[in-house]
Amino acid sequence: MKNILLIILAFVFSVGLVQSAEERPNIVIFLCDDLGYGDLACYGNKMIQTPNLDRLASEGIRFTDFYATAPVCSASRAGLLTGRTPSRIGVFDWIPSGNNMHLLKSEITFAAVLKKAGYDTAQSGKWHCNGKFNSPAQPQPGEQGFDHWFATQNNANPSHKNPNNFVRNGVTVGELEGFSCQLVVDEAMNWLEKRSDKTRPFCLFITFHEPHEPIASPPELVEKYRAAGAVKTGEAEYYANVENVDVAVGRMVDYLKKNGLWKNTFTLFSSDNGPETLLRYPNAERSHGSPGDLRGMKLWMYEGGFRVAGIITYPDKIKPGQVSNVPIGAIDLFPTFCAAAKVDLPTDRVYDGVNLLPFLQDGKLDRTKPMFWYYINALGEPRVALRDGDWKLVATLEGNPRPGALGAHSAEWFAKLKTANLDRFELYNLVADHQEKRDRSSDESGKLAEMKRKMETLFREVQKDAPVW
Repeated sequence: MKNILLIILAFVFSVGLVQSAEERPNIVIFLCDDLGYGDLACYGNKMIQTPNLDRLASEGIRFTDFYATAPVCSASRAGLLTGRTPSRIGVFDWIPSGNNMHLLKSEITFAAVLKKAGYDTAQSGKWHCNGKFNSPAQPQPGEQGFDHWFATQNNANPSHKNPNNFVRNGVTVGELEGFSCQLVVDEAMNWLEKRSDKTRPFCLFITFHEPHEPIASPPELVEKYRAAGAVKTGEAEYYANVENVDVAVGRMVDYLKKNGLWKNTFTLFSSDNGPETLLRYPNAERSHGSPGDLRGMKLWMYEGGFRVAGIITYPDKIKPGQVSNVPIGAIDLFPTFCAAAKVDLPTDRVYDGVNLLPFLQDGKLDRTKPMFWYYINALGEPRVALRDGDWKLVATLEGNPRPGALGAHSAEWFAKLKTANLDRFELYNLVADHQEKRDRSSDESGKLAEMKRKMETLFREVQKDAPVW
């Protein structure tokens, strides 16, 4: 009788383990580079065809108010990976090759948490979280929680076509044949095929180079858009570039469905920031991304700088075909993935996002801390932004210090930022005025004072935490 009881208990325990593993979703993130808020058909673009992403939106939730963690690439990626405002962790700007700035080894990424929880993890595409890429001088993707990585430091060189600068797990690959977005999806699918234990949950971080310059696109897609009426130099190439990403996403989703992985997979499609800023690069022939009707573009602290496409699917867990105007963002992914993997958030550091699972399943979002951005090298005046509910506050820094050339930051300049003060505030109601045309600071004194207090608190907190390079 005792042996029978032990057998029954063992069976019940093993079933519980299986059920627990099944409840933990696979996770796939598709992150574009410089994709504009208005670049997809499902976000209102009348020229670019994105049938796979439109289908993805119909199978999940399309967010109208989804935010990147910064209006520039390296900072945005660092914030997404860690769930912490990027200036808080010292990634203040884009990182030039060879630069000392990097995602510190002491930071914890969602990949590291998921790996410890029993997930297989892989990153494929653009990394851009360090300057000393594939060097022991700084942490590489493999030291930030990824079992497998296939990456470049920044852009695909010499362009998206036949890139020659990929590194796989520390080994230079050499010139590849094909277009970058298809190559990174090929790598992701090959990695899934070769996993030794396919019962384990997995996390895939697919980071496209597209549509960042220098652009190259399949000739047949370029001709398609020329025939459709693209007239400016580079327009057809850009539109084709975005559609090529759509094709790559479609291939990956079809693979997951074909192999029975889709129903238990959480996916996010988004961008690291808004579209390339033509005002800064007036001779950039192929920067034809659109912020839609939002104000600003990449590098700006207005909405066009960091409000981006955000499409989430989680079959059988969230109702398909939804469109939501609830503000959420990439800063929320870390706590969401911890909750999905059934692990606690680390308690030794501050997190800036919230767990989205209750909202995705029941419509309940418990955000007690406003969304906050601090980009030291922003174009225009504002360097700091805060969104709290319907309202957004932007501010400059006193004297508006600028480091000069992008990436040319000095230790002395960083030290000055530790004591910088906020100055010149603009207040907008984004529900009534998503284009940020009417500054309400003069007629909403109560709301202005409330928002200034919240911004000041978060700004000082981030200043205190931020390392000095």
